[in-house]
Amino acid sequence: MAHNLNFNEQTGKHSFFSVKEKAWHGLGQIVEGYPTSAEVLKFAGLDYSVAKRKLFTFDNENEAAQENIEIKISEIEVPNFYATIRTDNESILGVVGKDYEVVQNIDALSFFDAIVGGDGIQYETAGALGKGEKIFITAKLPGYIRVGNDDMIEKYLFLTTSHDGFGSIMAAFTPIRIVCNNTLNAALKNCSNSIKIRHTANAKERLEQAHKVMGISNQLSIQLEGIYNQWAKVRITDKEVQKLIKLAMVPNKEVLQDIEKGELDELSTCFKNMCNDVYEYNMTSPSQQYETTKGTVFGTYNAITGYFQNIRNYKDEEAKMKSLLYGGTAQLKTQKAFQLCESFVKCEFAGN
Repeated sequence: MAHNLNFNEQTGKHSFFSVKEKAWHGLGQIVEGYPTSAEVLKFAGLDYSVAKRKLFTFDNENEAAQENIEIKISEIEVPNFYATIRTDNESILGVVGKDYEVVQNIDALSFFDAIVGGDGIQYETAGALGKGEKIFITAKLPGYIRVGNDDMIEKYLFLTTSHDGFGSIMAAFTPIRIVCNNTLNAALKNCSNSIKIRHTANAKERLEQAHKVMGISNQLSIQLEGIYNQWAKVRITDKEVQKLIKLAMVPNKEVLQDIEKGELDELSTCFKNMCNDVYEYNMTSPSQQYETTKGTVFGTYNAITGYFQNIRNYKDEEAKMKSLLYGGTAQLKTQKAFQLCESFVKCEFAGN
């Protein structure tokens, strides 16, 4: 299975690092302590800069070759388009327009350091894909979200950006439950858990202030803590859990209509097996036996997110990361689960 991690021929290393945990596909560097921003650049192989350079084409090259005419081929500048180049090895990363602004890897790290003045940020993973045209960084924020007395949720940020002209800079907040490492992406009402910034003028400055727009510092954590603690006090029956799981995992409107009509026998075997796997995880996983999770709405939500993080099979780690964090199936399903849990607590859920 392909990993797509950048391999730096100059250093002989793959561009990825992880703190303590096994590195991606066994590649990259494992470090014991949390590194500084400067160390992240080195450990993850992100210590390169990117430049925009003019593009050129040539005149009459084919005609001259066909007619065996020896002429000097003149260069023609391609207006308003540029190549993005890694300056350390001259690799071409992409083609961009005149308004495209390069955001250097070191500038991406400034987003994290700006949140708490650089104090308390713990960089966990970072790396580069392809030739270095795409990078990603994850870091843990100080403090926790506490649910009940003993259930602790860590607070993570991740950022991805590209140097090839495809895609915006994207930063997102994602709480992680310590005990089972569930990714819990919540679609909250009053503050966004993600932000996108186009590579245009002042992109660097907007990135440095992004955490203020996202409300990450306090508001988001406080709101989540309140929601999760409320869910942990709301009981849910096994039958209601099964119904909520089916509604969260539903692949299309046609299947949703079958569920609402009670025509469950006609559903695909694949869909039913997936729902059964989620339900089994809900009933048997050790992380689902706590007071805050067993038989509660919070536990049902954790069962759905836990399935995507710990049970579902992915083609490779890159596919898993995309599904969980970058708007893929797992993220969409967990957001749907969040909305269903909210409806259940408000007694608006169809299963009530």
